Parts: sequence; structure tokens; C-alpha cells
Amino acid sequence: MFFARGRSGPVQWGFTDREGGLSTGDFGALNLGGHVGDDPVAVEENRSRVAQALGVQRDHLLFLQQCHGNDVLVVDAPWGDAGPPPADGVVTSTPGLALAALVADCTPVLLADPAAGVVGAVHAGRPGMTTRIVEVAVDRMRDLGARKISAVVGPSICGRCYEVPAPMRDEASVVAPEAAAVSWTGTPAIDVASGVVAQLHTKGVAVQWVPGCARESASLYSYRRDGRTGRYAGVVVLEES
Repeated sequence: MFFARGRSGPVQWGFTDREGGLSTGDFGALNLGGHVGDDPVAVEENRSRVAQALGVQRDHLLFLQQCHGNDVLVVDAPWGDAGPPPADGVVTSTPGLALAALVADCTPVLLADPAAGVVGAVHAGRPGMTTRIVEVAVDRMRDLGARKISAVVGPSICGRCYEVPAPMRDEASVVAPEAAAVSWTGTPAIDVASGVVAQLHTKGVAVQWVPGCARESASLYSYRRDGRTGRYAGVVVLEES
């Protein structure tokens, strides 16, 4: 169920993999994405299993309606009947809420200040990296009282596997020079995670980087590799005392 998992004081975090769920076919087995064409019943059961593994109620595991923007929401309760709003980042100081970022090549970023009791989750694709979504999330957390923020950057597509047109790489490198990469075949590419890590360092955030390339690892979902596929997630929760 978890590709990687850890804890820092009252904060636990994890990145899911493909194992331990009910989804079948292209989505097998622990698909957490509800927008990819999978059976909604299977997706809901998969999400319930992740919530149980994290020790939270199902409605306290919060997913977003991700849209490749840089909006970051501050939450203090489950979404309710209205469901998740469009955004690509979420932060909270409310214990017992598990914040999730869905990915299938993009970079999941989990943020925490255990001492201040503030956590966040960010979906950072190329558009999010170029509009500095992780910097927005850090600022939102500091507004809630966070002072010593650390980040866990999850597995995502590596720079050698993310081939793009040269103008797209050039655009990304203007924002984060570290994102400029070369693919396995020598063509222009983008390393989104490297750009994200550089942005976090600029904001004074300590970074732990979980190794792994989504496209190269059969344990993870990859849109670039498979097209029709599921989503794995980065999840962080501030536990109730």
C-alpha cells in the first residue's frame, strides 16, 4: 500500500503505491483517482483502506479537485456534501485531517512543522512548478504559525523520462534553472522535482527526497508510460493528541 512511509513527532506521512486495492485492469489495484474512468465503488474502497491505514475517518482524508494551478487552500474540517474544491495544494493546523495530493508523474510534496502543528500537501506538476505552488504553500503554512517547515518530496517522473519541446524546457528553466534536463535519448526534458526542491530550499525548507521514477517503477502509476492509468498519492496527517 505504501511506497514509502515515515513519521516526525505527531506527523505521519506516506506515498502510496499500486498494491492492496480493488481496482482492476488498467487501474489495478490501489487507484485513488476518481476522475480517470475507474469504478467509483472501487476507488472509494481504496480511499477507505488508505484512511484506515493512516488511522483517520474516511471523510477526514481530503482529496482535491486538482487543476494544475497554484491555488492552496486552508482547511479546518472535512469537505462536506459540496465535495472538494478546485485547487492543487492544501494546508491545515487541525489535527485528524489527512491531506492528499494525487499524482501519476507529477511531484507530490508533503510539508510539516510538527512543533507548530501545521501540515500541507501539494500536487506540483510542470504548471505548478512554473507558478511556484510550493512557495505559495509554504507562505500559507507560515500564516498559520509554522516556522520550521520540512518537506518530503515523493517519487515522480524523472528528468530523463520527461521529454518536452525545447521551448517548454526553456520556459521552465527561467523559473527554476535546476529543472532543465536532458532525456535518455539526448532530447530536451524537464526535471520538475529538481525545480521544486530548489524552490523549497529558496524558502528555507529542509528537504527529504524519496527516490524513484514513476515511469520506471512498476509499483507506481505513470501517465507518460501507460496513458490510461490510475493515481497514487502523497498523504500527510497531523495526529490528534
